[in-house]
Order: sequence, then structure tokens, then C-alpha cells
Amino acid sequence: MRFTVLGPVEVQAPGPDSPGLAPRHRAVLAYLLLHAGVVISADRLVDAMWGPLPPDSARAQIQTTIAAIRRMLRASGADDMLASRPAGYVITPEPGQLDLQEFTGLIAKAPAGSDGKADTADSADTAETAETADRIRAALALWRGEPLADLTAHYVPAARARLNGQRLTAVERLAELELSLGRHDDLIDELAAHLAANPLRERLCCRLMLALHRAGRQPEALRVARDFRTALAEEQGLDPGHAFTRLEQDILRDAPDLRAPASAPARPQGGNFLPYDVPDFTGRDGELDGLTRRLTGNSGAVVTISAIDGMAGVGKTTLAVHAGHRLAEQFPDGQLFVDLQAHTAGQTPLDAGAALEVLLGQLGVPAKHIPASVADRAALWRSELSGRRVLAVLDNALGTDQIRPLLPGASSRALILITSRRRLTDLDGAHALSMDVLPAADAVELFESIVGERATAEPLAVLDVLQLCGFLPLAVRIAAARLHHRRSWTVAYLADRLRDQRRRLAELATSERGVAAAFTLSYEQLAPDQQRMFRLLGLQPGRDIGPDAAAALAGLPFDQAETLLEDLLDAHVLIQLTPGRYTFHDLLREHALATAAAEEPPQARHEAVDRLVHHYLHTASAAVDHLYPEGRNRRPRIPAPDAPTPAPTPRDGAEAIAWLDVERANLMAVGQYPAEHDGRPHTSQLAATLHRYLLGHAHQADALTLHGLALGASRRSGDTTAEARTLIDVGEVHFWWHGAYERAAEHYRHALGLARECGDRIAAARALQNLGDVARRRRDHDRAHEHCGEALSLFRELGDRAGEARCLTGLGIDHERQGRYEEAHDHHRQALRAYRETGSRIGETIVLNNIGLLYQRQGRHDEARRHHDEALELSRRFDFPGDEAESLNALAEAARSLGDLERAAGEHDSALALAREFGYLPEQARAHRGLAHVHRGLGRTGLAHDHARQALDLYTALAVPEADEIRAFLTETAPVAAVEGS
Repeated sequence: MRFTVLGPVEVQAPGPDSPGLAPRHRAVLAYLLLHAGVVISADRLVDAMWGPLPPDSARAQIQTTIAAIRRMLRASGADDMLASRPAGYVITPEPGQLDLQEFTGLIAKAPAGSDGKADTADSADTAETAETADRIRAALALWRGEPLADLTAHYVPAARARLNGQRLTAVERLAELELSLGRHDDLIDELAAHLAANPLRERLCCRLMLALHRAGRQPEALRVARDFRTALAEEQGLDPGHAFTRLEQDILRDAPDLRAPASAPARPQGGNFLPYDVPDFTGRDGELDGLTRRLTGNSGAVVTISAIDGMAGVGKTTLAVHAGHRLAEQFPDGQLFVDLQAHTAGQTPLDAGAALEVLLGQLGVPAKHIPASVADRAALWRSELSGRRVLAVLDNALGTDQIRPLLPGASSRALILITSRRRLTDLDGAHALSMDVLPAADAVELFESIVGERATAEPLAVLDVLQLCGFLPLAVRIAAARLHHRRSWTVAYLADRLRDQRRRLAELATSERGVAAAFTLSYEQLAPDQQRMFRLLGLQPGRDIGPDAAAALAGLPFDQAETLLEDLLDAHVLIQLTPGRYTFHDLLREHALATAAAEEPPQARHEAVDRLVHHYLHTASAAVDHLYPEGRNRRPRIPAPDAPTPAPTPRDGAEAIAWLDVERANLMAVGQYPAEHDGRPHTSQLAATLHRYLLGHAHQADALTLHGLALGASRRSGDTTAEARTLIDVGEVHFWWHGAYERAAEHYRHALGLARECGDRIAAARALQNLGDVARRRRDHDRAHEHCGEALSLFRELGDRAGEARCLTGLGIDHERQGRYEEAHDHHRQALRAYRETGSRIGETIVLNNIGLLYQRQGRHDEARRHHDEALELSRRFDFPGDEAESLNALAEAARSLGDLERAAGEHDSALALAREFGYLPEQARAHRGLAHVHRGLGRTGLAHDHARQALDLYTALAVPEADEIRAFLTETAPVAAVEGS
């Protein structure tokens, strides 16, 4: 445990669970520490905190504060440090626990010097003088800025001034000793900084004047003297003392007794201890520029700390060492390196004391002069770095606690480069640089630099290899090295070997290093609950995961799962590309899966995946219910998971669509997983659940893939009901998006036979209703009416209002096409009412467009546009792209009927762009047909002909009667188009 008051007041406790202290509590603690070993009464504490006007609750606040301090000490195992006495309270830190005690102890051990004139030392005293100077410098290295920096209590200003006075006295004494040792060059920047902060300190000014004079900078020394005289006169109306005046005159006449000692021992110097810099270092220009810019920005007498973090094998050490060699000339006092061994095979992490011994040795400090305790070593380290330009690489760090004692003091001009596989979030003041894998171009350059001509001869195979390596530098280097030493291999052959996922990690290994070995070291540093989450994440079939799914996978509460994910992110075994989503590097995913297979029992793996699948099924069902409430009775009902604290489900349509869009790829992977592995019913359930979402939001490729898997699963299990319903879903995708009407009809007829065979009246009604849609699309309205009428009767018997509404609007279209407009309006109104009762926004959109088309048939084009506008607004609000395209085409047709051809052209163009974007073939054909008529009306016969030809191609593929109408249109426009073309 350690307390600091020579800077911000802090308590550095050993455990992660030690409670923090509020500002008022730290102010009381600091006052007790300033008077360590002295009994302080409650009244004295009240006066120290608030002065002459304390609040009424002052004593109660002091008692509360003492209790909080005791809780903090107890949590850190220091119960007896703060004791109660009859007269008050006393705190007694152990030696090395309080920076102020260390400071005063080191100063007390330094013999008092003479006045400022005694600035030389004979040879017999030189060693003792140097030792005294080092001791004072070690004491000053304990300071971290303004004492009590973050406190505002009544006692603070006076205490701060007193502490600063002690510091300046030590600085002046140190300057006297360093001058006597001939180290004037090392003093100038340090003394100038102190004098700038304390411009009326005469002894400090004298030491700076003498250092400048001895460095051959007499004009600057005299300018410092003039500035001091001016400031003293303006601020206090005084003249300098006799010693100052005599020194100023001696500098003017270059008095011989001011010259530096003839012999002065130099401080020990460090050499270059950086490891070998690889000659084929590639890329990382942005990272190197960032390190250099930060160094340039901190060109003054300050320490620069950069913490480089990233996953195993990403090249952290390589970057730090390369940067160190590149910047070495800027740090002539030493380039140091220590491996802290956080992830070194067969080694335990190096403790701070051992690391300090290495660093001090590299600086040239003799072993016999290196103290035993960590605190004393840290103080000596800060002392040795004070005023020096040193670069140190602290490689392979475990965490902040290991690093903190190795950081220089504020007077150092050092560059500290830290590398770690963990994000060092608690390292205040450090610049964080998180490394990613190599960009493709840099990875190619690295690979080619190792392999040579064979790589340049097979560029596509090189990209295959790099992708299989995940662009991870360690993996790229190993793969390239293996190829380099296998002269008979081609790059394509190496890529083929790496494609075998079971052997990929084994291929990326040599006798001395390997990707899997590096990952294992990262894994071993995780806590047991973090290791379990890492293993289980390897089982999830999708590409990324959220905290809700991770909680289900691990069988944990949501908050605990999220904390573990963040821990794994900080440990760089997970990646976060978007907030709240977590994923693996491809090679780490394989390692996690292999680790799960090795360490998790089969039953545990099976149960984890089951929990995940159940979570996705339940949440998807809840989301789709928000978007398409009318189909609840047709979709599988998935009960809530039996979880410690079930993750929240979407609360409304906006959250539902957001969740489905984010999770769609994972839902597809989950649907494929059970179908491929054990044939459980999850795939059919998931396909049925997601059908309306996938169909309504233009994800037809995913829909066909998932329904194909579900169809295979239902046939393997002999589930005729699931097979029939899946056939209908597949048919709807072909019908609505691809316009493949015959293929859709085949699926519907097959489904109808199965439904009647197994007695599934819902499936039978849906199949009949869809067969009616096919007949209607082919303008066979009698057959359409027959199928829809039969389906309507079944839906009414089943109480299925949504199915009833679909049949009613279909019958409305049949009446409209056969000229029975009143009957058509009646059926559409009934359908609209049913859709609104069931909350079906997409159904409402469809009926509004159908009513608009009916009004167009009646020549009531303004009313038609009003209904199409309403449908357009709904389709956009609820993200139904197919219905949006239909609404735009319908609006364009109404505009054309009203003679507004330019508006019609714009709306058809918008519909065409949307239909092309989402692959909606029927509406593409409809837009081209409309544009053909519009452009002919505008006299643009060539454009009209082009659109008509595209419409004909689509209608021919769709096998619908509109193809004949477009052929006739082309026949009429062909002569004119030919003339225009000539």
C-alpha cells in the first residue's frame, strides 16, 4: 500500500476491490498523513477542513470520513494503520508507504552543505558529494507536481506553501552539490523551470546564474540577473542581497574562483540495449508518425509515455523496437529495454523490483549501489533519469501495477514505450496506441520481402494466404518463412494447406514460435470466468455477438456477461468494430473453438449452444411479432429462456427492426448450424419465424437459403406440416420478388397436397390463397376467385383475420378487373378494416395501393394519388422497400393519367432504382413499361423504345400477359425510333 501527497493525493491499494475515497475524505487523510505519528484531535481536524466557520455537521462529517478511511484501509489489509486515541486519531504508515516520509528521510540523510560559495570538492570528498547529490535527487524524484494538487480544504494553501519551500530548499542544495561536481550542464533546464515558477527565489537564481556562466553562457547568466532585479523591484520594492550582487560582479569580470572544478565525475551513462531491429520491417507509417508527433509535441523537459497494445502476434514489440532505433539519436543518454515477461512461455512475469534492477544496470549504476527495496529502487531510477534524455522500452507488460514503479519523475526528458496485450486503461497520462492487423498492401509487401520472386509470380494466391492468416503479422511471417524454406512449394500449395481449418494453426508454427502458442499465453493470463467465456464464444456460429446473446451462451446475467466481454476486449482476445458488438480475429476464433473442444465437456458445449439458439429464437419471435402482429398464430411460439436474468427483448417496431438487421447474419448462421449438425427443429422454427421479415425487407437470398435448409430438415425428420408451410414460404419468395410464377405455383400445389394429407388447414388455406395470387397475376380471375373463395372460408373457420384480409383484398382485385367496382370497394374496405384490427401495417399498405388502383380504373385519379401517397408514407415509415416501389409506380401511373408526364417520369425512375437495388423484378418491369409510355408522350421515342425492350425482356422471363402488350407497343414505336436513331 502506498500514499502520495507530493502531487495529487492518491492511495495505491493492492487489490482491485479496494474502495476509493471522496475528495473530502482524501483531504482528511492527507492532513493525517502530513502529521503521521501525531495524535490529531477532532477539533483540530474540523479547523483544518473548514477554518473559523465550520458547518454544524462538521464533527459528524469527520466521524463519517474516519469511518470511510478505515473501510478503505481494512479492504487493503491495513486495519491497524489508523488508530483512535483518547485525544484523537493517529495514522502510522509503514516505512516506504508515504512519499513525504521518504522525501524527508532521504533529505535528512544528506549532510548539510555550506553556503553558495563552497561549490568545489577535493578528491577525497568527491564520492561522498556524489552520493549525497544522488540521495537528494532521489528525494526530488518522488514529487509528481503541485503537492496536495486536487484538494481545497482550509489547511491546504499553507501546507502546500510549506511543502514547496522544502522542495525548493532541496533543489538549491542539490544544485550546490552538482555544481561542485562540475555537472552544470545537467542543471540548467531544471533550474530554469524552477525559477520560472518561483521568480523571486534569490538562492535559486544564483545557482542558475553560476551554472550558465560555467557552461560558457555569460550573457544569459547576466540576463537572468537583470530579470531577477527587475522582478524583485516591481513585486517587493527591494534590491537583491549582498551574495547576489557579489556573484553578479564576479560573472561580469569572469572571476577565476567561479570556474568549474578541474575534475568532476560524470553520472553513469546508458548504452543501446534495444534488441535487433528486423531489416524487413514493413508499414506502420501511421503508428510511427503518431509516436514521433507526440514526441515532438513534448519537446520540453517532460516525460513522454506511449502504451502500445494489441492482440498476440500483431507486432507490438517489433514496432516499439523499430521506433526506438529510429529515435535513438534524440535520446543520447541511453536506449534501454526490459522484457517484463507477462506472456513469455515458461516464465513468470517480472516483478517491478527485478525490472528496476535491469534498467538501473543498463544505466550504468553499479550493482552494489542498487538498493534492496522496490520503493528505493524506484526513487533511484527517477533520480538517475532526472534531466536526462533516455528512451526505455518496457516490453510485454502484464498491467498497470507492474508498470507504475518504472515510470520516470516529472523532471525527466525520457520516452517510455510500453507494450502489452492488455489495454492499460489505468495508466494516467499515457498515450494509448492500439494496433490492428496489417493493411492488405503492407501485408503483401512483408510477404514478398521474405518469399521473393515466387510471391510476385502468384499475386492472387498471395492474397489467399494473407486472408487465411487474417493479415496478422506473426502469422504472415511464419507462413512466408515456411514457404521460403520449402523451395518446391508454390504459394497456391501453401494456401491449400492453410484452408484446412483443422490444421491451420498447426501450419502457422515453427520449432520456436507459433500463433497458437502465442494465443495460449494470452488465454492463460485470463481469470477463470474470462477463460470460460472465451471458450464458449468459440462455439457461437455467427460472426459477432452482443452481450444479450453472450449472456445466453454462458448462462449468465446480462451485466456479468457484458463485463466479461469488456474484459476480453481489454485483453485483446476480442475485437470491437461497432459499439456493443464483439468478434474474434479469425485465427483466435479457431483457437477458441479448439480450446472449447479440449476443455469443455461435450454436454456443456451442447447446452451452451442450445441456450444461444433458444435466445435467438425467442428474441426473433418477439421482434417479428412487433413488425407483423397479424401472423402470430401461424408462427412457432418460443417460450422465454430459463436464464438467471433474461436479456430484454425489443419493445417496439423500431427496436425490433434494429435488432433483426444487426443480428440477421447471426440468425442465418444459427439456422444453418443445427441443420448441419444434428437436425434439431431449430432451423424450421427459425425459418418460419423470420419469413415475414425476410420477405418484407428484401432479403430474398437469405430467405431462400434459410427455407432451403428448413425444407431439408423437415424432410429428414418426416415433419409434413413443417414441409408444407416451408414450401409455401419458398413459393412466396419466388412469387413476390422474382416473379417466378410457375415455380411458385408448383410449390403451392405441392404444399396443398401435403397440407390436406396431414390435416393442416392453415397451410391449406395459405396454399389456396397463394394459388389465387398466381392465377390473378396471369389474369385468370375466375380461377383466382375460386381459390380465394375456398381459402377465405377456411380462414374464417380458423378465425384467422389476417388470412381473411389477404383473401378479401385479392377478391377485391378480381371484382375490379371484371368491372364490378362496388363489390371491389366493399372487399377492399373489409380487408383494410381487418388489417387495421390485427395491426398489420404491410397489409394496410397493400390494400391502400389496391384501392388507389381501383380509383384509377374509375378515372378518379386525385383520389387514387391520395391513397398511393398514404401507402408510400407507411412503406417508408416501416421500411417495406417492395411496397415503396409499388407505391411509386402507382403514383406515376396516376400522374400520367392526369397528364403530368414529368412527374410520372420522376416517380417511375425512383421506383426503378429501388426495385433494382432490392432485386424486385415485377416492379422493375412495371417501371420500364411506365417509362416507355411516359417518354413516348414526351416525344422521346428512342428512350421509350429502350424502356419497352427492357420491359419486354423482364415480362417474357416472368411469363405474364404484359409481354404481349409491350410487343404491340414496340411495333407501334419501332419506325419512329428508327428515324430518330438515324
